[in-house]
Amino acid sequence: MIMIRAIVRPERTTKILLELSKAGFPAVTKMDVVGRGKQRGISVGEIVYDEIPKDLLMLVVQDEEKDDVFSIVSRYAKTGEKGAFGDGKIFVSPVEEAYTISSGTKNL
Repeated sequence: MIMIRAIVRPERTTKILLELSKAGFPAVTKMDVVGRGKQRGISVGEIVYDEIPKDLLMLVVQDEEKDDVFSIVSRYAKTGEKGAFGDGKIFVSPVEEAYTISSGTKNL
């Protein structure tokens, strides 16, 4: 199993979640987060906004499903044909174990 964490623009989240659900990935955790990337925030005149609102989407899928999820998230998170600074980032990590709290059963 792997965990996919995607940091995306909030205005893209609804479409990403809809497309993930249509593709058979309805189980997603969403959190509102703030941060900045390599661009170090946004400058408007002399004011610098270095805490940009984003959404963090997390889901755990089987290894062989990674490419499908990656494709959906990257397609619907990208702005314009080429994308733009601030479109987000996708992180992929191995998941060694997972358990259902209510039953204590191990999920494979």
